[in-house]
Amino acid sequence: MSTYYQIFGGKVNAVSSDPANPVKGQVWFNTTSAEMKYRSLSASPAWVSGGNLATARDQLGGAGTQTSAVGFGGRIPPVTAVTEEYDGTSWTSGGNMGTARRLPAGAGTQTSALAFGGFTTTEVTNTEEYDGSSWTSGGSLATARRYLAGAGTQTSGLAIAGFVPPFNSITNVEEYNGISWTAGGSLATARYGPGGAGTQTSALAFGGNQPPYTGATEEYDGSSWTSGGTMATARNYLGGCGTQTSALGFGGSPTTAATEAYNGTSWSNETSMSTARANLAGAGTRTSAVGFGGEPAATFGNKTEEFSTGPVVVTKTITAS
Repeated sequence: MSTYYQIFGGKVNAVSSDPANPVKGQVWFNTTSAEMKYRSLSASPAWVSGGNLATARDQLGGAGTQTSAVGFGGRIPPVTAVTEEYDGTSWTSGGNMGTARRLPAGAGTQTSALAFGGFTTTEVTNTEEYDGSSWTSGGSLATARRYLAGAGTQTSGLAIAGFVPPFNSITNVEEYNGISWTAGGSLATARYGPGGAGTQTSALAFGGNQPPYTGATEEYDGSSWTSGGTMATARNYLGGCGTQTSALGFGGSPTTAATEAYNGTSWSNETSMSTARANLAGAGTRTSAVGFGGEPAATFGNKTEEFSTGPVVVTKTITAS
């Protein structure tokens, strides 16, 4: 019987963990799991590993797209002001935030991002604007809060719900015009830790904790919220991205890898993340998303995963069948 070496002219590498960025056609033996693996093209929607964050953390904010994302703040612990930029392959250092914090919300793009709210040693109202290299102070939120969601752009942002002490979920929504925040229409369901997506005049809020955990979804038209379809997995501290009629929600607490897609009416299950996690950040679109960081930070707070509706290159295990 011919061997792999005789057929391909090379030996299979034995490694203790899967390669960080294997290429299509690469084969290896994982000595830890005792499995032979390879990289192959898949036509199905899937999450695949991306480049690791330089600073492992959870409770961070995010904005941008799958190939041009920005991650900022978070908890190592302690709280951090670190900013990193993603090009679809690897993360590089950006300018540090003015205020180190965890649990900020984010909106906008990599070169025009917005960070607002969060927690230092208490809930904060601080807003900062990023130009791709440095952060500058913006107008303060009216309501200091953490565990809020964000949507929109740097000059047309939306702050959704959140947590205020002592143990209160809120319905408060605020709109940003690039200079200051003003009150928007309140959510019907108070919650903290929801996911957010869309624009200031066409937004989506989903999941969260009232308590208890909820899968409730609401849609915003720029003045008021109406009920949408309920998520299959009730959760908070999840990642989210996309638009009001084409969104993706992933991860969350209770710790899960569950991924769901929204079509403007209802949620449907998608391929789960490779690593279940909560308190992660997300960016991108329903068909091309990125999730990064997560809890606990010491275990996989540097991990990045990319979601695509395909075709995508994925890692598969060789079996005897």
